Amino acid sequence: MPVNWRKYRADGFWDELVTASGRARPGAGRLLATLARLSADELRERRTAAEIAIRTMGITFTVYDGEANIDREWPFDIVPRLIRREEWDEIARGLKQRVRALNAFINDTYHSRRFLGSGLMPPDYVLKSREYRQRCVGIDPPHGVWAHVCGSDLVRDKDGKFYVLEDNLRVPSGVSYMLENRAVMKRVFPELFEDYGIHPVDDYPAHLAACLRSLAPQMEQPRIAVLTPGIHNSAYFEHAYLAREMAADLVEGQDLVVGRDDRVYMKTIEGLARVDVIYRRVDDMFLDPKAFHPDSLLGVPGLIRAWQAGNVALANAPGCGVADDKVIYTFVPDMIRFFLGEEPILDNVPTYRCAEKAERNHVLDNLQEMVVKPANEAGGYGIVIGPHATRKERDDCARAIRANPRNFVAQPMLTLSTAPTLVGSNAIEPRHLDLRPFVLSGKRIDVTTGGLTRVALRKGSTVVNSSQGGGSKDTWVVEREGPPHEPDKR
Repeated sequence: MPVNWRKYRADGFWDELVTASGRARPGAGRLLATLARLSADELRERRTAAEIAIRTMGITFTVYDGEANIDREWPFDIVPRLIRREEWDEIARGLKQRVRALNAFINDTYHSRRFLGSGLMPPDYVLKSREYRQRCVGIDPPHGVWAHVCGSDLVRDKDGKFYVLEDNLRVPSGVSYMLENRAVMKRVFPELFEDYGIHPVDDYPAHLAACLRSLAPQMEQPRIAVLTPGIHNSAYFEHAYLAREMAADLVEGQDLVVGRDDRVYMKTIEGLARVDVIYRRVDDMFLDPKAFHPDSLLGVPGLIRAWQAGNVALANAPGCGVADDKVIYTFVPDMIRFFLGEEPILDNVPTYRCAEKAERNHVLDNLQEMVVKPANEAGGYGIVIGPHATRKERDDCARAIRANPRNFVAQPMLTLSTAPTLVGSNAIEPRHLDLRPFVLSGKRIDVTTGGLTRVALRKGSTVVNSSQGGGSKDTWVVEREGPPHEPDKR
């Protein structure tokens, strides 16, 4: 028997595919009609087909269980998430605006510091940030761009409006999973790709390669390398995937050397070959033991010297993490107004800075209603979700805030949007999700038409990170289909 869509309700949340009255949202009608015609056995068969494809394609991610790194198959839900093209166009405009302002801020921080002198932000928020790099002062990267690959996380609240939850500017990951999700969906639901005008995402590697080439010193065919920490890194699958798709060299620090001419060379069986652009997936402090962490075995001695001399381009540029800070995030609307003279197209989630006494006191008095985040952690680690936390967890959080208030921000608990998700053997239930589009900035700015939709597979959870039980969905940007109508209930 088909899944009974009459029972599907999003429990008061904004649902990406189904309205509160149970009707399909514009653009989702044919998708829901197709799903409604499938029996529970047929849905299971499609899910099994997706699992086999993921296993065959070797799509994995790595988690650390406290003792060892464990490779796991990528968790994937076969019900896609849909966004109408007209809505996406506005999101893309907002993301381009945002990344322009962020790059202007980073460049200003390492040069004239007009923003820090404007009174809009306490300078110490930046100059004493863990991600501020004194070695980057005065450097002029190509096109004034520091964050070449940006992954800003978006959420939709109960009002149906998209908000920017945070910006990821250092070494944002996940784009390979966005691409592989699409490849899996084409295998599982080929008929839908015949019926729908789904905007492609598989041109991302070509756009990334073009972005990287635009950073190179003047030459016709610059050599591009992807610098990885190695096979034990949680995102190694992505590093290898992107290098292969771009026809770039996948290298570790030991494969590169900086010559006396301050140029970077790759060791090959034919001798040294010059490298012109490095897409680095190694954190700043491990990039160059002569410039940063002296004990690093992951980096390349002299790499920062070669970058400073303009002989190699680094993407993302060292020092860009100064804007990848959840405290600095709260000032992005001010950056847009200051550097661009525009009003923000995409709003931030309301955020309290615990470094400021009045806001800190408000957070401490309302911890049971807040989501508290460390300023520089990633992967969902260190987050305390007040409504779901124990009394002890909230007390520990309060002590941590009082001990180091600069390191924390807090946001009200959002009612994240949901989407139908296949759970158990044959049930379709709402699960919360977010969205990470990717923005490429070089000589021009490109935004993926869609992004990585991450979904909290555990009922009631809002934690979407794969390392903590989350999964993903394919994201379809589609043309408007017509007025809402009910899925086929046969």
